Amino acid sequence: MTSSHRRARDIDVAVYGATGFVGGLVARHLARTAPDGVRIALAGRSEEKLVAVREGLGAEARRWPLIVADAGDRPALEEMAGAARVVITTVGPYTRYGRELVGACARAGTDYVDLCGEALFIRESIDAHHGTAASTGARIVHACGFDSIPSDINVHLLHEAVRADGSGELADTTSVLTAISGGVSGGTIDSVRQQIDTMKQDREARRLAMDPYTLSPDRAAEPELGRQDDLFMCRASQAGIPLRGVLAPFPMAPFNTRIVRRSAALRGHAYGARFRYREAMRPGPPVLSPLLAVGTAGVMGALFTGLALPPTRPLLDKVLPSPGEGPGPRTREKGHFTLDTFAETTTGARYTARFKAHGDPGYKATAVMLGESALALVQDRAALPESDGGVLTPATALGDALVGRLRSTGMFIAVRAY
Repeated sequence: MTSSHRRARDIDVAVYGATGFVGGLVARHLARTAPDGVRIALAGRSEEKLVAVREGLGAEARRWPLIVADAGDRPALEEMAGAARVVITTVGPYTRYGRELVGACARAGTDYVDLCGEALFIRESIDAHHGTAASTGARIVHACGFDSIPSDINVHLLHEAVRADGSGELADTTSVLTAISGGVSGGTIDSVRQQIDTMKQDREARRLAMDPYTLSPDRAAEPELGRQDDLFMCRASQAGIPLRGVLAPFPMAPFNTRIVRRSAALRGHAYGARFRYREAMRPGPPVLSPLLAVGTAGVMGALFTGLALPPTRPLLDKVLPSPGEGPGPRTREKGHFTLDTFAETTTGARYTARFKAHGDPGYKATAVMLGESALALVQDRAALPESDGGVLTPATALGDALVGRLRSTGMFIAVRAY
C-alpha cells in the first residue's frame, strides 16, 4: 500500500462545489472552525463565483487558493486530487457528476468524502474503485451527511458498548427518527429523480435497488435472515421499541440501512450473525400517529410514483425545490433532528443510542458533519479505524475520531443499556 499521506501535498482539504448551496455552508463551517495551519482550497467550475464565495467567508479565507475544475474535466480533477490530502465534494447528483472525481481520488491516494445518498452510484463506486483505493491507501467515504452518519455511528457505538459489556452480539436493531425540523433539499430531490430514471432504463439497476445488501462487499457471504423491510409501518410496541404510537416509513431508510449493512460486512460481520437493521420515523404525537403514519406513507408513494410517470413529473418539477436551492438562514438555524437506535442482543440485553443535533438536518447539520469528516481524515490519522483504504463507510473509515469531533461541535451522541 502506498502511504499517500506522507507525500507532500499543497492542500489539506479541497471543497469541491463551494459555489453551491451546501458547498458554501461547508466552506463557511471550515472558515470558522478549522484549526490554524489547515490548508483549505475552494474548487468549482467558475472562478468568478469562487472568488465571490471566498470574499464572503471573512479574513480567515482570504488566502485560500481557488481551483477551477469541471466535473467532466478529468485532467483538472486529477490535478486537484494530486494536490490535496482530502477532497470534499457536494456536486451531485453523483451518478451524473461524480464518477470522474472518485476515480481521480482513488488513483491519487487522496481521501474523499461526499454527502451522496445514491445507492446505485455507491455500488458503481465500489465495483470500479475499491481495489484501486485500497492499493493507494485512499479512504473513499460516501454518505457523510445526515445520510448516513447518524445511522452508521449509532450502530457503531452500540456494537462497541455491547462488546465492551460482554453482552453478546447485536440482533434486532431499529433506528427511529423521533424528532425532525428542517427544509427540503433540492439536491436530494434531484438525486431521487436520477435514480428513478436509472431504474426505469436498467433492469439490473432495479434488481440492485431492491436488494437489502446492495452495497455488500461479498453478497454470497451475507447471512440469510429472511425478508428485511426497509420501509415499514407498525406500532412501536410490535417492533419491540419502547415508544408509543405508530411508526411511519422513513424516506431515507432504503439508503441508510444499506450503508449500515456495508459497515457490518466490512468488519467481518462483527455486529453479529443475527444482526438485522431497519429504520422508521415517529410522525407526531402518539394519539395522532396512526393517521399521520398513513399520510406519510401515502405522500411518499405519491411522490415516487409522480416522479416516475411522464404526465405528472413536469408538474412536480415546477413545485419541488431545484438543485442548489435551500432554506433560508432562519430555517437552517432553527432546524434539528434526533435519531434513536434501539438494539436487542443475543443475550437478551437491550441498548439504545441517541444522535441529536441542532441545525437543519440536510443543510447546517450536514455541513458540519461533512466538514468534520474531512478534518478527521487530515488531523486524526492515529485515531482512525485501522484500514488499508478502499470504498468505506463513515463508521469504518472514521469511527470514534468522528464521534469526538462531532461532540465537540455540540452534537449529542451517547449510548446506554436500558
